[in-house]
Amino acid sequence: MNTLLKDVFGFFKFAEGLYAGIRKLLVPPKAYSWQTFIYMSVFSWVLSSLATGYVKDIIAFFGWLFLISGTAWYTTQDPLRVPGTFMPVGAVITGFLVSVFAFGNQEEVITPRIIVFWPTISALITAIPEFIEGSDTDAKARIPKPQDRQRIIILVASSMLLSCWIQFYFVMDHWFQQYPSLQADTFKRSTFVVRTEERLKIPQNGVVILERLQPIVEEQIDKTSWSEVEKWLLDAKQRVRTLGRGVIQKNLGKYEEKDLWRVEPRVANTKSGYILDLLSIWSGPSSNPRGYYLRKSCRIEPVAVTSNSGNKIPVAEIECDRASRLIPGAPPPQQ
Repeated sequence: MNTLLKDVFGFFKFAEGLYAGIRKLLVPPKAYSWQTFIYMSVFSWVLSSLATGYVKDIIAFFGWLFLISGTAWYTTQDPLRVPGTFMPVGAVITGFLVSVFAFGNQEEVITPRIIVFWPTISALITAIPEFIEGSDTDAKARIPKPQDRQRIIILVASSMLLSCWIQFYFVMDHWFQQYPSLQADTFKRSTFVVRTEERLKIPQNGVVILERLQPIVEEQIDKTSWSEVEKWLLDAKQRVRTLGRGVIQKNLGKYEEKDLWRVEPRVANTKSGYILDLLSIWSGPSSNPRGYYLRKSCRIEPVAVTSNSGNKIPVAEIECDRASRLIPGAPPPQQ
């Protein structure tokens, strides 16, 4: 019985302490406090959700200011430092809110620019108090003490360097999205870029060009009279280039690397007909000084078919390789 009463009293004591802690956190001790700013930001958020047009933006603007001010105030009252620095964790939280406020938008809440400027803004927020002295109601600017200047400079400079590295990551990510063929290259000689994913064996856009071009060429040659096909092959350079540009614009239009691909043919005589090589040539950056190209070979031969009049006439039959081949180096010269 005594143990049960002891447990009950202990529970009530715990609940009382929890209530006191929550009340201390939520109830402002005075009008001029960080809780007041937080409540004003919530109030502004409610009002902005009911407003429209520029009034909504103005209320939301002040809501952000209240939220940033209240968060900065609360997190600097008893600052917890980031290990190895004198940067308060509160400055990191406030820096994130300021970065979202400055560079965010309604379509995309977290943008790369927010992440890039986050460390630098946090460092500047950490450094600002070093330039101010006085109380909450009486403050004036000052020059930091000589012994503090070095650590401020190191903190801000290292944070700016971190921002630069983050920006470098986003730049590389953008390049790989707009120039996906770079993922098929090697970065072994790069000092800054380390591959984290498996290397592609062949640039997919180069394959797409040839795979989409092949049926168009086949349609123009297959079952066509042999004499017409030979005329076509004499003008193959211009014809294939025109067809290739159309294929590239249609299938690679969303990539910036579309201008770095071009299509050329190579025609060679054989004993029984012709070999038509379709080349998709990469003229962008490459670890190979001579670049590379992809090739799909098509064999064109005459076959005899019976016309409506019953005569035998030669027409072309074309057969292309199933897969495209990646060949390092410059493409063979045109004949």
